Amino acid sequence: MARAPPHTLFRHFQPITYTPSPIRTKIPKISAVHFSTDAMPDHREPHPSLEVVSGGGARETILPALKTLVRPYTPFPLFGWNRHVETIFAAFFRSIPDVRLRRECLRTKDNGAVALDWVSGDDHQLPPESPVLILLPGLTGGSDDSYVRHMLVRARSRGWRVVVFNSRGCGNSPVTTPQFYSASFLGDMRDVVEHVGTRYPKANLYAVGWSLGANILVRYLGQESHTCPLSGAVSMCNPFNLVIADEDFHKGFNNVYDKALARALCEIFKKHSLLFEEMGGEYNIPLAANAKSVREFDEGLTRVSFGFKSVDDYYSNSSSSDSIKHVCIPLLCIQAENDPIAPSRGIPREDIKENPNCLLIVTPKGGHLGWVAGVDAPRGAPWTDPVVMDYLEHLERGASKGLASRSNSVGVQQCTEGLHSLECSFTGLTAPRGNIRADF
Repeated sequence: MARAPPHTLFRHFQPITYTPSPIRTKIPKISAVHFSTDAMPDHREPHPSLEVVSGGGARETILPALKTLVRPYTPFPLFGWNRHVETIFAAFFRSIPDVRLRRECLRTKDNGAVALDWVSGDDHQLPPESPVLILLPGLTGGSDDSYVRHMLVRARSRGWRVVVFNSRGCGNSPVTTPQFYSASFLGDMRDVVEHVGTRYPKANLYAVGWSLGANILVRYLGQESHTCPLSGAVSMCNPFNLVIADEDFHKGFNNVYDKALARALCEIFKKHSLLFEEMGGEYNIPLAANAKSVREFDEGLTRVSFGFKSVDDYYSNSSSSDSIKHVCIPLLCIQAENDPIAPSRGIPREDIKENPNCLLIVTPKGGHLGWVAGVDAPRGAPWTDPVVMDYLEHLERGASKGLASRSNSVGVQQCTEGLHSLECSFTGLTAPRGNIRADF
């Protein structure tokens, strides 16, 4: 593993240009996938250091599979004592796994473009029914961020097909129209899920999102609701309530994060500024190009692009906290109590508790995208990664069993229908096939 570049939260301190990685250390080829069936005994409860909120069904059906939760959350001593120290350490010093990626540029329905980064060689090494995991990085983030790479490598080592969804302008994703992405816009997410599902029709689809990517993911789940094509999802460091998050963003040391993200947004914007030269109306291009805070950037560009009357209107109507009640697939939310960017008081605990599809885990420490704890601390994978994979593999086992059961039922029904049709043909009384049904 190589030393990690600081993730996009601090990228203005040490500018990094993303290029899909050259050949580095290859991920071992997997000839067969064996999912562990070990589970936490039913009588074992999560450790008291963790806050767990769930609807009625999740505690009995999901928690036993999350073996990590029976142990106390113990932050790494040198960094876990302060949320800012932990956040900054993870951004600058967490290792980044070497992976060879293959980039696919996807044209969206509105003529925009996003970049999908797949693990090179997976089309030949993995069977078509391997579960697919879509990763959504945080604001201005992409495939090079260390937390994204660690999750990618862990899932791939378990036989999952993984793709990183780089939003418009992020991770050197192309920008072809005068519009970036936002917390409110779900069109690209729909196009990506549809594209991946069409490409791998035999596979179950899952998604993991961090920070703003988590907010977009949860809003997507809520809007798709009963028709959502995903089989499960994980949200981490989700700001949930963007109004509350914006309030905290301007307090004390948080101004450092605000300025860093604003700088990253401006850098992306300036690369594509020619596309915005003719923009009139309420657009304030000079403000966006020289924004000193995320709020200024959103005032000059984002809220106008997506039709909001004000920045507060944009934040209020783009918060995923309002979507939780409409989520109809399994969703795991992991938050840190001391997250400086995703405040704990913004977590929609009551809505999560009332939704049987949702499970919330809140760690006492962790910072933002930090979680420097667990067996891989301090420079390895975040504490969350084993929890996420235990959760996803538990869902995949259940989804695969359900698919096999449905397939068997369909096969038996088709066979029985054929026999009925054959029998009726011999007697000269062949009926329309739709009128013959086998019930089990």
